[in-house]
Amino acid sequence: MPLTAVLLSRIQFGFTIGFHILFPSFNLGLAWFIVVCEAIWLKTQRGIYLQISQFLAKIFALTFGMGVVSGIVLGYELGTNFAPLIAQVGNILGPLFAYEVLSAFFLEAGFLGIMLFGWQRVNPKIHFIATLLVALGTSISAFWIMSANSWMQTPAGYQIVEGKFSVNDWGQVIFNPSFVWRFLHMEMASWVTTCFVIAGVSAWYLIRNQHEEFAKICFRFSLAAALPIITLQILLGDLVGLKIHEYQPLKTAAMEAVWRTEKSAPFIVFAIPDQTQEKNHYVIKIPYAASLLNTHHLNGELIGLTTVPAADRPLVWPVFFMFRIMLAIGFFYLAVALYAQWLSWRKTLFTQKSFFNLCLIISPLGFVSTLAGWITAETGRQPWVIYGLMRTSKAASTLDARQVILSLILFILAYGLVFSFYLFYLFRLIRLGPKTIGAEEKNHGPFSYLGEKIS
Repeated sequence: MPLTAVLLSRIQFGFTIGFHILFPSFNLGLAWFIVVCEAIWLKTQRGIYLQISQFLAKIFALTFGMGVVSGIVLGYELGTNFAPLIAQVGNILGPLFAYEVLSAFFLEAGFLGIMLFGWQRVNPKIHFIATLLVALGTSISAFWIMSANSWMQTPAGYQIVEGKFSVNDWGQVIFNPSFVWRFLHMEMASWVTTCFVIAGVSAWYLIRNQHEEFAKICFRFSLAAALPIITLQILLGDLVGLKIHEYQPLKTAAMEAVWRTEKSAPFIVFAIPDQTQEKNHYVIKIPYAASLLNTHHLNGELIGLTTVPAADRPLVWPVFFMFRIMLAIGFFYLAVALYAQWLSWRKTLFTQKSFFNLCLIISPLGFVSTLAGWITAETGRQPWVIYGLMRTSKAASTLDARQVILSLILFILAYGLVFSFYLFYLFRLIRLGPKTIGAEEKNHGPFSYLGEKIS
């Protein structure tokens, strides 16, 4: 495949948005975890829950800053690399992005200062309201971004006038056919990711016999919360799959590697899809399962990729494999959460060092699953940027491929440097631990330890 300016622009945007999505996908769940802990502290007045809230708020702030820095670039990238897209669809996407900034980002940024620095400066109930508003802001932000992205997947409520998209019905634009389930699916994915990151940090403390009260509460609570959240996430994923099959049947075909239309299609556990020969190699399959999953009928029909010209098909192998990685991680996390509840029932949750090590090792897999799901969704709709209406090749700007390569290299270097600093401060925060931070805050304020102990 030649490295054209269009392909390089797609790679560059995919890299930058893939990097960016890591941070809001963590903060979405982390904000609500802090809300719950602070609410328990207000109810019980147990200092350990205040300590948990303050510690996690520092991680939230660090991650929030990274999300802002990495997200600002995306708007400029759309204007430079995909100017025709903005020219034709700006009347729809522009307001949705503006609503995200006005109703969500300002809400988060406006109350984040109180959340971080107001512990001993405002009434505890006022502080809790600020924390709650920050959490609402993260979810509202996801609402608008997912609405815009879902509209590009399943466009509705529009009309095309003189080659430009305009709005017929804002209700249909915002609540397009795939939006509700995709938004909830993304929200739950972030909560699952957060649960296992917190479980991993807690496991690290338990292995080292540090901050045991903090670690035991967070470990037990995060794994207990993970079980119903993952269960709901799997159900939501099923509903998203039904919408994909209804509105984007070729994406379903790529996810299942179905080359020719068939009923009672098997679920292919493993295969090597061959785009050239239009077949799969080394197939391991479960009879009827793909039809059952995507249509809820054993004899349901799945449209094959060969029903359209080769130029109209998505690239199958990344969609096929990323979909299975996402599924595998989701069900693996479900098994871990179930096992944790079994250990808790036997009162051996805190005596299994091997289980602590497992939770520490698997804690980043939520990010892998999120990226795998995003690649499945975005690569699966190709070659369309607006599904069925506007091809990606028509949405890209006319650029010199060498310019795009240069900017891509610079992005990789810059993001690598920034991410290194993020990991350095994140791991430093974790090593300092909640008790150290709590002691510093008591005497000097919320962020005094950053200058005294990190710099």
